Order: sequence, then structure tokens, then C-alpha cells
Amino acid sequence: MQRLARNGGTAELLRWLAGRADGWAGIAGSDGTLLSASGTVPISPPRPEALGAPDGRRASAAPRAPYPSGVPVAPDVTALVAEGVRALTERGALAYSHDTGAHTTLLFPLPAPHTDDPQSTAPLLAVVTPRPVAAGLATLLADALMPLALCREAETVARKRRRVELAESRGREAVLHLLMTGQLSIAHQVAGALRPRLPDPVRVCVVECSGGSRDEVARVCAEADGGRSWIVRCPVYARHLILVMPAAYEEAAPTATDETVAALVAECVVGVSERLPLADTATGYRQAFHALAVARELPGRHVRFGAAPEPALVVGPAGRRWAEALLAPLLTHAPRRAQDPGSQELAATAASWLAFASHATDHLKVHRNTLAARLKLIGELLGLDLHRLADQAALDLALRIRATPTPVCTPETDGGEAPGKCDGGEAPGHRDGEKASGQRDGGAAHDLDEVLRRPAVQEWAARQLEPVSGAAEATLRAWLGCEGRLGPTAAELGISVPGARKRLTRLETVLQRSLLRPPSARYDLWLALRARETAAATS
Repeated sequence: MQRLARNGGTAELLRWLAGRADGWAGIAGSDGTLLSASGTVPISPPRPEALGAPDGRRASAAPRAPYPSGVPVAPDVTALVAEGVRALTERGALAYSHDTGAHTTLLFPLPAPHTDDPQSTAPLLAVVTPRPVAAGLATLLADALMPLALCREAETVARKRRRVELAESRGREAVLHLLMTGQLSIAHQVAGALRPRLPDPVRVCVVECSGGSRDEVARVCAEADGGRSWIVRCPVYARHLILVMPAAYEEAAPTATDETVAALVAECVVGVSERLPLADTATGYRQAFHALAVARELPGRHVRFGAAPEPALVVGPAGRRWAEALLAPLLTHAPRRAQDPGSQELAATAASWLAFASHATDHLKVHRNTLAARLKLIGELLGLDLHRLADQAALDLALRIRATPTPVCTPETDGGEAPGKCDGGEAPGHRDGEKASGQRDGGAAHDLDEVLRRPAVQEWAARQLEPVSGAAEATLRAWLGCEGRLGPTAAELGISVPGARKRLTRLETVLQRSLLRPPSARYDLWLALRARETAAATS
């Protein structure tokens, strides 16, 4: 019994007791409700005396049927146990035995559990066994009461611990979601009940673990930096851990946490962002994810994101005005019903879908049909076709500009404010030349192409595309021209789908960006190519 209690718990103990009783064993509540059970009650053969003769020979007269229907029937265990519990409770007995002809019901109260609730009552061990009861069975059952009670208490504690761990995990996930959507004050309030405190500034780290080892890697990460990092199990990728690390400690430590984790955990891959304010956690996550794509191809298995400005930081006031005009129908949307999503929820849905594609259902905890309905509404409000990569890139840039504090944006320089009509083709979100922009305080309208003409944006685009040329650039252009889909890209290039995947994987290493798995750099690269084409058309 001790061995079974250590290795199998209540279920194995009940299974063993059912086997020893040649019947059924279970745990019943004080109201007769079955809490757990094991085994089945065998149908006992008719007793010889029931067949009409003491030695079992059939009597000359027609025998009386041993069962009402003439067919052996197994007893109703639930009814037997409920009846026994009522009788034991009424009599205030310490044990109960009841014969039902072919079977005997035995009931023993378990030792009272340790609880602060004075109204709680101990459950009972119930056993239904064929008659006659085996010698010593009652003593065996009495000896099993303490191991069973200890097993149940241990299992109750384990269930409570799992619930607490799940609640903490969901709480940390909620804090990360608030940080990703820029709601810092609420994130600090929710994080106040957990540890550690949210650091600022931070480096965001994404750790890719081997299958089934995420909890162990989380423990290693916590030990590696003394519990200073905010560790979250990624709600989208089951093998990913997200660490929001204090940048000041990381820079002062003799060995960086990402290097330590990569060294301690085999088959673990780590990507780390650059130093960023806590408000830019979403940017840090994208950077870390891009670094992770590069780290997969390196023997050291850890990479830090190289310095590269966000496009939202270089668009200037003109870009901010364009983003505000594009997003205005979404941000001013008023739901018709109280249960319909509001403007902030729709904006969060758009940002999540652009970052995680179909995995946004896991991030937002919504059904795929709900996600599809919200995306349809977003597209109708903004006048965008969200199946087109061009419109996706425009919406992604607008949302990132909105999430960037105004003073951070690059100010206008001479020549950066020059307005003019776009003559470089249809821009994202435009229909038949219509501008996806509006007037602000009577100022001039700015469309996306005008924003992309800014010198700071042109410089940013040149840095993005600098590593690619020749065949690599042709592959990139074909992939973006085919809306980021592998099949059409392979057909465009005249190669197989695995061949196209290999080319894009090599491009990930060259660009140091993730392309095939979201969040992908496809939007930045589309904008960079569009900026280059716009500049060429202007010149």
C-alpha cells in the first residue's frame, strides 16, 4: 500500500483494493456521491441452495428462479453505496456492513482532512464484494484508510498548486499583453501582485525550448539571473518563453542571461532585443523574434538584435498625420451593441493578427470565427483589403506609429515636408487613386508614398535592403509580390516549394530577420522596397 501510495496515488490504491476484494472499491462523499472508483462487481453464480438441492443437483420440482428475471444481474453500486452512507450517518457508526443477498457493502470513514472549514466531513471508503466476504478483508480495508487519506490530501494540494500556477501564468500573460499594447499603468497595477517588479529599461528575450522542456527552461532562466526577469510562457508558441529582462543588470552582469541559458540548456535557441524603454516591449519582442530566426542557424544558438531603427521612428509628423487619418474610422468606431467589440479591442485584434497571423486566436483567446468577423469589420471600416500584403503593411505601420510616443518621432528636416501627389503607382489602402489620408487642422493631405519619400525613411529603407542583391533580391521581390505565400513564390521562381523555403531561410540569416514565421519582417521589407520604388519614380 505504501508503494502504491507513493507511485500511483488514490487511483492505484483503489484498483489494488478492488482486486483484493474481487469487486468494486471507491471513495464516496458524505452525501453518497461517488468521488472516485475502480473495479467492477462480478455477477455471482447462483448459490447451490437457490437451485433447489443442498449439493447443487437440480431438484425434481421446477426450481425457483434465483433472480427475478431468471438472469444474473450485477448490483447497482451507486444505489448500494448511497443507501449505506445514509444508514451509517443515521446511526452515527464508525463502520458499516450491509448484505444484499449475493453481495456485501462495506463502508469505512477516512480520517478527517486537515481543513479550516468546520462544516467539512470526511469521505468514506466503500467496497462492494461478493459473499462470503474474504477473511481479513475488513482488517485490510481499515489499514488502507490512512494511506488513502494521505493520498487524497496530497492530490488536493497538488490540484491547488496547479490552479495557483495557472492563475499566475495567466496573470503574467495578461501583463505581457498590456505591455504589448502600450497600457503601462494598468500593467504596473496588475504586476504589483506578482514578482518581480517590471523593470525599465529592458531587453526582451525569446527562448525556444525543445519539446516538453519549457517549465524546466523557465526554472533555469530564473536561476540564471536571480529571479530579476519577468518570465512569461508564450501563449502563441508552445515552445517559447518570453523574458522581459532588466537592461541595467544585464549590462553589469559578467555573463549575459541569454548566453548562460544557451550554455546550460542543450538544443535551446535564444534571441535578444536591444536596450529599449518598457513602453517599447512590443518592439523588443519583434526584435528578439527576428534574432531568434538568425540564432537557429548559428552554432552558439544565441543572437542579439543588431541596431536598426523602427520605421515608426523615422516617419516624422507627416507619417503621424497619415497614420491618424488612416486609423480614424477604426478609432472612432462605436459598436452598435454592448457585446460588440469597441475601437480599442478592434485595434488590439488588428495588431495581434498582423503579428501572429492565425495564431492570434491563441493570443487573444478568441474563436477563429470571432477573429474572422473582427477582421472583416476592420477591413470595412478602414477601406482596406486585408488579404493584400500592401494593405497589411500599411495598417501595421499605422498601428506602430500610433503606439510610438510623439516626441520620439524624428522631426521634419528640410525637404522632408514637401507634399505632392503620388505618381509611383497605387499605394496600400488606395482604391482607384483615392488617398488613404485626410485633412488635419486644414493642413495638406499626406498619403503613404509621400511619407516614404522622406529622407529619413529613404535612409531606413536603404539600410533594410543593403544586405540583399542579385538572386537574393529577386527571391525577396518574388516572395513579397506573391503576398508572402510559398507556393506562388516557388512557381514564380520556377523552383520547388522546399527550394523556395531554403532560399527564404538563407535570406533570414542574411537580413537577420524572421520571414517564414510570424511576427515576420515582411511588412518592413515591403515598405522598404516601396520606398525605393517611390524614390526611383520621383527621380
